[in-house]
Amino acid sequence: MPKIYSKSSQAWLDNDAVAAWIFLAPALILLSLFILWPIAYLFYLSFTSGMFTSDGIRWIGLNNYWRLLSNSDFWQVIFNTIYFTLATVIPSLVIPLGLAILLNQTLPLRGLLRSVYFLPSIISLVAAGLGFRWLFQNDGAVNTLLDVIGIKAIPWLSSTVWAMPVLIILGIWKQLGFNMVVFLAGLQTIPPSRYEAAELDGANAWQKFWHITLPGLQSTLIFAIITTMIFTLRSFEQVYVMTGGGPLNSTNLMVYYIYQEAFAQFDFGYAAAAATVLFAVTLILVYLQLQTWKEES
Repeated sequence: MPKIYSKSSQAWLDNDAVAAWIFLAPALILLSLFILWPIAYLFYLSFTSGMFTSDGIRWIGLNNYWRLLSNSDFWQVIFNTIYFTLATVIPSLVIPLGLAILLNQTLPLRGLLRSVYFLPSIISLVAAGLGFRWLFQNDGAVNTLLDVIGIKAIPWLSSTVWAMPVLIILGIWKQLGFNMVVFLAGLQTIPPSRYEAAELDGANAWQKFWHITLPGLQSTLIFAIITTMIFTLRSFEQVYVMTGGGPLNSTNLMVYYIYQEAFAQFDFGYAAAAATVLFAVTLILVYLQLQTWKEES
């Protein structure tokens, strides 16, 4: 029977790099089709009129970006997003870390408590938003409780002051369980012998936390910061369900603003420019976090 492959082709097929590319090809094709191509098209769309009319899409250069910079609503949304992100990320790290340290000890019903705290992470954000809207509406459970203790009812979701804190509370509650599990996993990697040696040296609880726990959780903290920051920057469902960006644009976050411009105003080019800005900011923040991780390592 004649040989189908020559020695050179057989050597080419035996090459580890070629074999790796063959196995990676299906995943790379799907990645390009569903991630890289949409990102590239988004970037292109941000330089066009983006209006799907009889005139077609027209190239307009940087006009959409100039419109963003000169739009007061856009800057209000940027401020809202920064406020929401900072106010959500910090408690979403501090509270789960404290819970993880507590639940890492030998406690009665420890397994049940871990399950209860993790429960918010598996609840749909839409369902959670509807639940929080019911709790914080004018005649909801929160105002009923305030009335019982003699405090005047607060118009939570119709107030420019209180609507954003309600969204922040929901964001913290939703992220709490996931970060707690992440920190619990990180605590398991710290050898108990370090704590035993510190106790022999007379270290107190704070010294053990500062000099052993935090350094041991360095990579875990970076991961938690990145995932929590991405969670807050892409927040959409709670705004859509609870406030609709109001009142007076006070809870309008970046993703909801992009949604409004694209699918309510049908200004796809302008929305693409805003989405490109959000994508670039997210990439920069993740890059800075990874660089910090690398330098500290």
